[in-house]
Amino acid sequence: MFDSLARKYRSWRTYQTTVSELSRLSTRELNDLGIARGDIRFVARRASR
Repeated sequence: MFDSLARKYRSWRTYQTTVSELSRLSTRELNDLGIARGDIRFVARRASR
């Protein structure tokens, strides 16, 4: 049970960090990475798996 909670917490932190970092980028920088601003949460969800 503890392992599951720890894993979920790590995933949540990865998601939050990824959203935060990508949100700080300019639209041009995101476009260079092939990411639209509206896709940030989707990309973060995939990164946190």
